[in-house]
Amino acid sequence: MEVFKRLRETKHEQVVFFRDQHAGLRAIVAIHSTTLGPAIGGVKMSEYTHEDAAVEDALSLSRALTYKAACAGLNFGGGHTIVIGDPRKQRTEALFRALGRFIDSLNGRYIAAEGVGTTVEDMDYIRMETKYVVGIPSSKGGSGDPSPVCAFGVFRGLEACQVFLSELDAVKGLHVAVQGVGRVGSRIVDMLLARGATVTIADPDAEAVSRVTSKHAVTIVSPNEIYDVDCDVFSPCALGGILNDDTIGRLRCKVVAGSANNQLADERHGAELHRRGVLYAPDYIINSGGLINVAEELSGYDSERAMRKAAGIKDVLLKILDSARANGIPTYEAADRFAEERIEQVGRVRRSYLAS
Repeated sequence: MEVFKRLRETKHEQVVFFRDQHAGLRAIVAIHSTTLGPAIGGVKMSEYTHEDAAVEDALSLSRALTYKAACAGLNFGGGHTIVIGDPRKQRTEALFRALGRFIDSLNGRYIAAEGVGTTVEDMDYIRMETKYVVGIPSSKGGSGDPSPVCAFGVFRGLEACQVFLSELDAVKGLHVAVQGVGRVGSRIVDMLLARGATVTIADPDAEAVSRVTSKHAVTIVSPNEIYDVDCDVFSPCALGGILNDDTIGRLRCKVVAGSANNQLADERHGAELHRRGVLYAPDYIINSGGLINVAEELSGYDSERAMRKAAGIKDVLLKILDSARANGIPTYEAADRFAEERIEQVGRVRRSYLAS
């Protein structure tokens, strides 16, 4: 990878590589933008076939966080950490404390949060070495697990899609195919069923499926079959890149609305959904509840306030969907424009020098 050429293309400010041999830490912190404020974003722990893939993941996720924070009205930029390793075997206190020390060396330019493959307990270890972390356990004054607020925000976004399509704020009677029933996906299933929807689920984790079926009557299909389900809404709540050349043609839905990050394998896939008449709820809009939740810690966490702010995702998404329709553009492009406009406007204000 030609690193500086790539950073010029993605408009990143900084990428830092950290290594601690004794703790087994190999980490990448990508800071996309600090125009609106310090970069904030998750810590993802995952295995990668090649280190370049880990770098690309850090770049992609941190850029999405910039746009997510901007659209959510937060005064933060986007950042993300990738820890290379198997979260099932290599998650240790030493590893995350080592990471915390490195994050502390960035002097507040980046604030860490829970992500894929990490937990609130891991954030607590990071907290032992730096104050620049959110999403710590509620028992220690933090916000704890962000998945309830994230799931609520996705549900509100799904409501926005129904209002946009039919002017009805109704979920009752919808058939929703949920891909991934982990902490967020399973809560979305709970809310859908409580409001009278029909749900089909898929997840390679048999225990996750069992936790859902022990409470609810749902249809189960294999992870590969979920794309072919004839439904109203396809809700991706697992990993990214699932809307691609191989899967888009198989979708049999009117709406794509889910919690997964980076759902589009490439921007052209957002254009292809638009061409096919499938309404796509941009992922960094609809799943911003998790970020809203952890950001609340920095001003003194209040769960009711976090939920109120997450409820606003519905209104933001409706503005973006209306803009896309008015301008005849794909929804992902309308979302990017919405974020970039706020970043530019606030950035201009902050360019003014005021002596203290």
